[in-house]
Order: sequence, then C-alpha cells, then structure tokens
Amino acid sequence: MVDFLEDEATGGLAHGQLEDDLAVRGRELLRRLFQDHLDLRAMREQRLGAVGDCEGRSRGTVERGHERVLGTVFGKLSVQRLAYRQRGCTNLYPADALLNLPVESHSHGLRRLAAIESSRGSFLEAQAAVRRATCQQLGKRQIEQLAASAAVDFHAFYEQRERVPAADHDVLVLSCDGKGVVMRPDALRPATAKAKASAKLKTRLSKGEKRNRKRMAEVGAVYEVAVVSRGAADVLPGTEDERASALAGPTARNKWLTASVVDDAADVVAQVFQEADRRDAAGARTWVALVDGNNHQIQRIQLEAAARKVNVAIVCDFVHVIEYLWKAAWSFHREGDPAAEAWVRRHAKTILQGGAKRVAATIRRAATNAALPPGQRAGADTCARYLTNKHAYLDYPQALQAGWPIATGVIEGACRHLVKDRMDLTGARWGLHGAEAILKLRALRSNQDFDAYWAYHLAQEHQRVHLARYADAKIPDTA
Repeated sequence: MVDFLEDEATGGLAHGQLEDDLAVRGRELLRRLFQDHLDLRAMREQRLGAVGDCEGRSRGTVERGHERVLGTVFGKLSVQRLAYRQRGCTNLYPADALLNLPVESHSHGLRRLAAIESSRGSFLEAQAAVRRATCQQLGKRQIEQLAASAAVDFHAFYEQRERVPAADHDVLVLSCDGKGVVMRPDALRPATAKAKASAKLKTRLSKGEKRNRKRMAEVGAVYEVAVVSRGAADVLPGTEDERASALAGPTARNKWLTASVVDDAADVVAQVFQEADRRDAAGARTWVALVDGNNHQIQRIQLEAAARKVNVAIVCDFVHVIEYLWKAAWSFHREGDPAAEAWVRRHAKTILQGGAKRVAATIRRAATNAALPPGQRAGADTCARYLTNKHAYLDYPQALQAGWPIATGVIEGACRHLVKDRMDLTGARWGLHGAEAILKLRALRSNQDFDAYWAYHLAQEHQRVHLARYADAKIPDTA
C-alpha cells in the first residue's frame, strides 16, 4: 500500500479513485492480518488431556490440521484447529467454541450486515449492499437464510429484558392492528387457501371474489404519554380563537413495536400485555387500549386483561368515528357538497361531548324522515349501528379530561412502517419464515434495540452451538 501511494502514476489519480483502490487494498490487508492471527492461534493451541461432551463421553483421539472456511466482511479465511475425536461420536473443536464460530460458513459480521440490509430493503438490494460494503458475493437465498437465523431470539430477548418505567409518563397505551401481506400459496392460512382454491375461474376473479393471497400480519404497540387534559374544542376548534388556544394531544414516547405473520391476534395481544407488565409490574399506572372497533380485537384485550387481573380502559379511535360519519353524510348530501363537511363536524363535536347514542338516533330519524331508499341510507345505518354498538368505548369526555390519546396514529404508522413499507414491495411474494424474520428485524430496529439484541443473540448462539455440547457446559481452555 505504501509503494502504491509513493508511485508516480498514483500521483495522477483523483481522490475518488484513491478511495476505491485503498478500500480494496485495505480490506485485503485486514484479511491477511485476520488470517495471520488465526494461524497464530492454531500454532499456539495446546492439546488437552481430556475433553468430554454433554453426555459424558470423552474424546480420546486428537488430530491436528482440521480446517474450515469462514467467510468474513474482509474475505474468506481458513481456520485450522485441533479435533477431538471418538468413534461413533461427532468431533469436538474447543477452539471453535472460543472463537464462537457459527455453524454455517458466514461470519457474524456478514450475518449482522445481511440482517440489517434485508430488513431495510429487498433481498436483491441487501445483496448489492453487502457486496458494496465487503466485496463479498452472497446469493439472494443466502441473504434470506441469514436474516431468518438472525431473528430467532426475538421473543427470548424481550422476555428477559428489564425495563425501568419512566416516572413522568402517567399513561401506558396499548394498541393492536393488522395488515395483509401477499404470501406464497403454501404460506397462506388454511381458510384463505381454501377460499383461493374455490374460485370459480382460474384466470380471473368473478364478481364479488377476492384474490385471497394475503395473510394478516398482526401488529402490536406499547408506548407512554404524559397526561394532557383537553376538551372537545381542542380536538375540533370551531373558531380562530379556539384554534389558537387549542392544546396539542399527548405525544407518544418510548414506543415498543412487535409484528408477526405466524402468531395470531391473541398471541400478539398477549405479547403487548407482557411488555406493559414489564413497564408497570406494580399496576400503579393507568392502562389505555386504543382500538379501531374490531370486535375480536376488543374481546382479546378484555380476556387478556381479565386473565392478568388488570384494569384497561378501551377507547375507540376517533378518526374511525369520523370516517363512519362521512359515510353517513353521503346518504344526505351530494358528493362534494360543502354542507356535508359542516354536518360531519357538528355530529363529531356532539360525539366528543359524549352524545354518541344521541347522534345515532338523530341519523336514523333523519334517514327515516327523508324516506331514503335502502341503498342510499346504507351509509347512515352503518354509522348509526357503529355508534350504538361501540358507545361503551366512545366516552371521549372522560378520555379527554383524563388526558388520554383518542387516536390510533401510532399503530397505524407502525402498520405502514413495519409491514407495508417493506413487505408490500412490487412483485413480492413471501414465505412464512422469511416474512416473520423480516418483521422481527424491522421491529428491533424501530425499537432501537438492535445492538442490544445482537449482543444477546451472539451469547445465545454461543450457548446453542458450543456450550451445550460440552460437559458441564464449560469449554476447555485451549490457550
């Protein structure tokens, strides 16, 4: 490298060319240093008197010169070490355990890079990113497999992790939702696969049929908010003075997300409650569950709360209520009529003030007095039915006074960020394990836990691959 930099021809290179050339030469230098260190360790490795496996079987024969390949971020390396052998038993390599070598040929550095890049963009983009960073060529299938193996300790990591609750955040908010992911046929849930197989035509959909190619990814969130007491005028200000003095809603902090295409809604709700338990094991804080009105979702939250004997206030998302009001508005107004906006605002403010049932009755009565035909009044009936059925979860005066959030923006954003932005790439068709791994890796990065998770994951790999094979789970010292 010094000779290259001193050469007269090099003096005519632009700095970009120097960067590129030095990057290649520097990587090769680091690879050689790495290889020399491994060779030095192989020379210094001492033969041990006795090495036994976890079943108490000793390895009486020792052979030198056993070699394996290790692909690293600098290039391919050769690792030589002593093999402890016994007929009918697998070999033991104490030096491998000290190095914490993986089962496959790719180093932990390559695995980490593959995990980060594949959770960021497509597997083809991850393949190109790894090649740019390391000059190593990994196959698309290899990238996918490395990402899958990198995510295996997700649940164990969060189950063992301790959290210190923040004293100045009074409200603990729980929320769940789902987002469809286009799957390969063999990865669909049985009911979806059956519906897909029962399509009338093979080449196109008939009227009313769905593609039935998606599997629901269940998403959960836990976060904290400081209490901000508000009123209806803060949410829907009617005048310039009200708009100027309106208080901003509670701000989400310390967000934790999870997502899965393997676990169902009940499992994800249980994981959300586990995270809430870690933050408030004493049950001293207020728990609020924000929902969009899905009955199954509400039932799972209620069942989980009852099983854990915790009080959880359930609040329906106000934005969903607004959408139902707009559906009803078109039963009474022409499309684009400015009067519809005032109609929606008036009823929305009444609901914010605790009059959900009153609004439902008003809408039904207006549809009947106007003698609307069934097709035209469908939106009005749907809205009135929603307000009536969900009135127990529409106590916005209490929620606003207590300083709770009343919108599910966090979980909606999580569905877009964790699922849609990565899983809904054009042409993507997901296998079950690949989709699950990417969701877990994206959740770790979104939670800003990836570095802590990776250290935990490597410790678990050391236990699984090496420590578990030796007597007393102890690696003999080879130095």
